[in-house]
Amino acid sequence: MRVHVIGCSGSFAGPEGAASSYLLEHEDEAGRTWRVLMDLGSGAFGPLQSVIDPADLDAVIISHLHPDHYLDLTGLEVFWAYHSRTDLGQLPIHAPAPLPDRLSAVLSREGNVPDGVTCSPFEHHPLSDGYRFTIGPFSIETRAVLHPVEAYGFRITAGDAVLAYSGDTDACEALDDLARGADLFLCEAGYIEGRDDRFTGVHLTGRRAGEAAARAGVGHLALTHIPAWTDPAIPLAEAQEVHSGPITMVRPADILEVTA
Repeated sequence: MRVHVIGCSGSFAGPEGAASSYLLEHEDEAGRTWRVLMDLGSGAFGPLQSVIDPADLDAVIISHLHPDHYLDLTGLEVFWAYHSRTDLGQLPIHAPAPLPDRLSAVLSREGNVPDGVTCSPFEHHPLSDGYRFTIGPFSIETRAVLHPVEAYGFRITAGDAVLAYSGDTDACEALDDLARGADLFLCEAGYIEGRDDRFTGVHLTGRRAGEAAARAGVGHLALTHIPAWTDPAIPLAEAQEVHSGPITMVRPADILEVTA
């Protein structure tokens, strides 16, 4: 399984890259490459197009409905609805249930069908805690995590490889369950110990991400969702203090290999 980092800036697009978005790729037994997009935050649809033709997407999964994780679905919807190809069909979108209404509100329209077309370009599938589904060779489990809005982390298996994605969350039991034994733990670390202690139930620090990785016994911890005002060296150092395994600070355009 490969993870292309489309965007990894925390809370908003930063000067060096877009907000959260990750493209997952894996070949099935017949040699066909499946592509699943995990989040599409503000500013991410542009760099996505430099990696693949969005018409090649098989599905999208959205962790939660904060703009830095879903807002560029508005661009993907325009692309899918008005593309010159007529064989695209509906693109499956797995996301919290309010997504269709949220997109319509952002686009100032009634209903879920874009102007000038006859049906929605997206096929919406609502997420819930413990929801399990498959997309080609990907087996996906969702868990509700600790964030101010309905939010999910994902545990994704393809072949023998396991990827855990925190989405946005503070430390919680569900996060530990998702990460347990994962080969790659893609984990947010948007806060810093001391500076952000007045906020609870929102984001992890590098230290709390490292503690979760240590408890879960992950193979590789990849820290992400670092806001533009934070020096990435700080959450990295926090994580290294409590987790002895390999740790990477992800950057835009990175390609992460997930192997058992």
